[in-house]
Amino acid sequence: MRNRHLLALATTAFCVAALGPAKATQINTGGQTGAYFGSFCPQLKDALKKSELNYECVNSKGSRENIQRVIGEPSQIGYSQFDVYALEREMLGGDDLFTTLRTDLGRECVFMVTRNRELSNYGEVAALAAQLRFILPPEKSGSAATFEFLQQIDPDGLGQARDISYAASTDEALEKALAAEDTLALFVQFPDPENTRFKMINKAEGAFVPVIDRNILRQQINDEKIYYAQETEISNPKWHKSGEKVITSCTPMVLFTGATTRIDGDDDRKDHADMIKTVKAMEAEELQPKQGFFTRMWRKTKELSGEGVEKMIEMSEKAREAAGPMMEQAKEKGKELMEQAGQLAEDAKEKGKELMDKAKESTQ
Repeated sequence: MRNRHLLALATTAFCVAALGPAKATQINTGGQTGAYFGSFCPQLKDALKKSELNYECVNSKGSRENIQRVIGEPSQIGYSQFDVYALEREMLGGDDLFTTLRTDLGRECVFMVTRNRELSNYGEVAALAAQLRFILPPEKSGSAATFEFLQQIDPDGLGQARDISYAASTDEALEKALAAEDTLALFVQFPDPENTRFKMINKAEGAFVPVIDRNILRQQINDEKIYYAQETEISNPKWHKSGEKVITSCTPMVLFTGATTRIDGDDDRKDHADMIKTVKAMEAEELQPKQGFFTRMWRKTKELSGEGVEKMIEMSEKAREAAGPMMEQAKEKGKELMEQAGQLAEDAKEKGKELMDKAKESTQ
């Protein structure tokens, strides 16, 4: 295990070097049109500036690249999905690589989408994973990392998925998944009914599969939950009906930096320690967007009650249990058909031999 961690760390260090030089005082975010860069980072930058700590918002490819950059320069700050952060820490043996600053600024939700409405819960998807097709956003994306994490914690369920492909973008993954049966897409983002992705899913009459399972909700890192069951609104209300809602697992957005012990120079270590203390002492509201869809999202998104969570988990578990015997029966049936096909082939071979022998006799 240690060798795997060292290899992963060496690989990451190489990738960081390939990214080229970067500012020591930067906040790594995501794409320029994303929420990390446009909505959250400006709040943090302004809050730090009041304490005479100067940081700049720098765009990136997302969570995984932000983690790589902070490994390369521990004085930097990064945003990430908490589940991706947990996955990378596990791969890199990273308890001594990072410092978690905040996990209370917002949650991104895991959405699983398909046009097959017979797939109604995670248990069914997990039980049938080996027979289903999954199309994901780009391989280096946070969404793809979330799928990898879910596979890792559910080796006998989603971990059995074999038909996995990656699209050039999240939108392309959704379009392809909604154009075929028995195909699913998974993506992670803040739940915003105004977002074009949700509108496209509704227009294509796609169905959301609740990503709720006991094993998912029990995941933790340093005694902090990685996923929370939440009810989110994914379409706006109309005059004759309320907005559509879906219950799924949501993971906190984590704000992190490198471990101070990894920083060279007494002054730089002191500055870094001051930044950590400052960010941890701030009120959450100082670091959250003050307008736009976030104000609506926090008002319309709520954490599911214990009773509600248990009901969703029971549905998933029962579906997984029910699908198990069906899959075994299907395997047995398939085996029988293969055996029958083999016997038919042998019979046909014998019959053909008999006909050939008779044909030879008639010509003699």
